[in-house]
Amino acid sequence: MNKKWQYNEINIEKAKEIAEKYNLGILTASVIESKGLDDEKIKIFLNPTRKNFYDPFLLPNMSIATERIIKAIKSQEKVVIFGDYDVDGITSTTVLKRFLEERGLKPRILYT
Repeated sequence: MNKKWQYNEINIEKAKEIAEKYNLGILTASVIESKGLDDEKIKIFLNPTRKNFYDPFLLPNMSIATERIIKAIKSQEKVVIFGDYDVDGITSTTVLKRFLEERGLKPRILYT
């Protein structure tokens, strides 16, 4: 499979302005600048609240998954969480593990 990397050109002067205005490192400011965010979206990016999150129920089968998790919690079932070794995989499995432990389960995590 051939993949073609795409990247946005960075206006370094604009990145420096963002870095100064929001007290950020130049790398973070460069990422923000490359996304073309306006002031309002920069503020949300740097200080998100729950109302800024996407609705997780837009994901396919989310209702089915949540019902199954609720059933497992109520029945105190054995649970295995499958994850992968990238940043979002490790983070999400850890968050789910903690959530389930707080509800009395003792989940295992298997990374692929």
